[in-house]
Amino acid sequence: MFRGAAPGDWPDIYRIFRAVTGSGDTYPYPPGMSEDDARDTWFAPANSVFVATTNNDIVATAYLKANTPGLGDHVANAGWMVDPQHQGRGMGRTFAEYVIDQAKDFGFHGMQFNAVVTTNTKAISLWESLGFEIVGTVPDAFRHSSHGLIPVHIMYRAL
Repeated sequence: MFRGAAPGDWPDIYRIFRAVTGSGDTYPYPPGMSEDDARDTWFAPANSVFVATTNNDIVATAYLKANTPGLGDHVANAGWMVDPQHQGRGMGRTFAEYVIDQAKDFGFHGMQFNAVVTTNTKAISLWESLGFEIVGTVPDAFRHSSHGLIPVHIMYRAL
């Protein structure tokens, strides 16, 4: 089941946030980011936040927002995190489809990911299978925890 996140969901969202960002290999958020900073980032005023649940347990979270303010606000940006214990079960795909549908309902004309780490091949495959294309690559834009400086892809799809 998918729904908008409530403030009381934060402890479960933060558990997922820590598990995903702690390895320093997929998101630009610093490993060990404080809980307050993480909450302020994920629940930024411009973000619509969603959760995915299984048996009433939160197993994934996502945010949706305009990629840029003003004249670029017709293009969405989003981020997803699936609890590592629930990855590989199709939750990421169905949750992504849900959030993409939300973006369409909000009136966005496209969706852009600004920094998909090139070693995150599962995410790249998922986004490509959902119609996203790599429209650019930025060299040395990510400090990977074990590979050092590596590129990130900018990915886009029309909605």
